[in-house]
This record gives sequence, C-alpha cells and structure tokens, in this order.
Amino acid sequence: MSFLNLALMAMIVALLIPLYEAWRDEDIWQTMLSLSSVSSKTAVMILLVSVLRDDWMVGVAGVIILSVGNAGFMLLAHILKRLGDS
Repeated sequence: MSFLNLALMAMIVALLIPLYEAWRDEDIWQTMLSLSSVSSKTAVMILLVSVLRDDWMVGVAGVIILSVGNAGFMLLAHILKRLGDS
C-alpha cells in the first residue's frame, strides 16, 4: 500500500470525527462548525485525488469547493443570528 493511499485513508478517518460530533451534539452552532470542517476536509481530499489521477478538472472542483463552500455556512449563521436577535 503506497503512502498516498495511507494518507487518503487517514483523511477519511479524520473526516468521521466531525461527522460524529455533528450527530451527537444538539447545538446548532456546533453542528455548523462540524459540517464546515467536513466541507474543508472533503475539498482537500478531492485535491489529493486530483493529484493522484493527474486530473485538472477534478482539482478545479476541489478548489471551488474549498474557496466558496463555506460561504453558504457563513450566510446561514448570519441569518440564524438575525433571527435570534429579534
């Protein structure tokens, strides 16, 4: 088994930790943080797979997810904060 396959397996195991935290906790803010972490880790995994396959299109999708993916969570957090203030 090569080093890159081991790194990918370690990333998948690290991805399960925030998923467990999101499933276990009832606090909406903790859940949003956990899912944001999942989004970032998934984008990094996509970038690793794109390097392994030498595929630029998959890499571009990973970069877009990494750069824009958490913007939706930031907007949702702002809406929830506004709803809590009123």
